[in-house]
Amino acid sequence: MDTNHVAAVWMLTAAILAAALIALVVAVVTGFLARWDGATLPGAITRAGGAFAVALTLLCGVIALGAALPS
Repeated sequence: MDTNHVAAVWMLTAAILAAALIALVVAVVTGFLARWDGATLPGAITRAGGAFAVALTLLCGVIALGAALPS
């Protein structure tokens, strides 16, 4: 494997990990805000899970689009 391929794999891995971290932060903030708004604990966890799924889907879509574009 050449060094360009290895660098591309590491960049993609780092981008996916960053997306997961951002999605986790979005989920935690959503859960806290839902709980602060008066939602029950299961309701807040459900909202946080939904926010995590949406954020991760959108971020991975953007990463895939960036990877598919010609350089």
